[in-house]
This record gives sequence, structure tokens and C-alpha cells, in this order.
Amino acid sequence: MLKEMREEAILLSLKKLGYLSRSQIQRIHQLGGDRNARKVLADMKQFLSSFREGETVYYLNKEGRERIGSQTVRKKTLQAKHYLMRNELYIAFGQPETWKNEPKIGTKKTGFIIADAMFTVDGRYYFVEVDCTQKMSVNRRKIEKYKKFKETGLLTNFELIWLTTTEYRRGQLKKLCHGLDNDVYTITDFK
Repeated sequence: MLKEMREEAILLSLKKLGYLSRSQIQRIHQLGGDRNARKVLADMKQFLSSFREGETVYYLNKEGRERIGSQTVRKKTLQAKHYLMRNELYIAFGQPETWKNEPKIGTKKTGFIIADAMFTVDGRYYFVEVDCTQKMSVNRRKIEKYKKFKETGLLTNFELIWLTTTEYRRGQLKKLCHGLDNDVYTITDFK
């Protein structure tokens, strides 16, 4: 019974977050040491597909999707690193219940953007953006859109959270975000 509940919780995490590394599943579901985490996941292999991206990355296979009623089909992808970075913020911020991946923000008047994730705490909005491999010009356009949302009053009580790969990129993002409440992290801040 407890084993089935734990398995279902892990499958639901994969449904919500798309891809999770072994260590992320281990932390989210308090699986203890590496050996135990590997054993738990090996016992679930009928529901999971995996590939290597530094460490083993898991996602739902057909049986896993059927068990929890997920319609989203995932495959091995080069974008897995993006998902894994976003998941690090999900874990670091205490796995917020209000977490939503890829929400569309904006109006016809202001234009729209799709944030990588969003969550709320005490009425304050937090927008998550992951800078993994995209050009800084793309990031600049996104930041300008957030500034426009602030100027027009569409968004007032919010903070922009970036996760990037290098200190150099952190510095660039900090400069671009001037005038917005923001935090910029590198992936090494969470390792």
C-alpha cells in the first residue's frame, strides 16, 4: 500500500514536471540515499522511460501515463536540461502548490509571453525564466515585455526569477532586469 502510494506520487511529479533526474526525484520524495532511490526507480521501470543527461533522467512511458491519466507524451529530448533546471527552482522554492509550468501572460493590448513557470506566495507573483541555451537577445525581449507589463499596470506585485548557466550570463541578466524586482541564480547555486 505505501509502495503504491509512493509510486503514484512519483508518477504524478513526472506528470507535473515532465522530466526529473534521479536526484530530483530523490529529493522531492525523500527517498534517502542513492542506492535506495535507484532501487525504487528500478522497481517502477514498467511505468518509466529514461535516458542519460549527466545522470539518469526519467519521464512517463505509455503505462505510466495510463496509470495516472496523463495525455502528454514525452520523448527523449535535447530540451531536457531546460526542464531539469526549472525543476531545480521548483525544489529550491519548496515545491509551491501554486506552481504552473509555461503559463501564458499578457493581453492583446500588451502582447503575450509564455513564462517558463509561475507561482504565487502571499498574493505575490513569481515568474520563472530559465536561460539554458537561448540567445541573450531573446532574453532581452522577454524582460522588456515584463517591464511593459509593469508600466501598464498589468502586473504590479511580482518578482522575476532567472536561472542561468554562468556568472557572465547572470551579470548580463541582472543588468537587463534593472528596474524590476528580480533574482538571478546560476545552476551551481543549487548543486
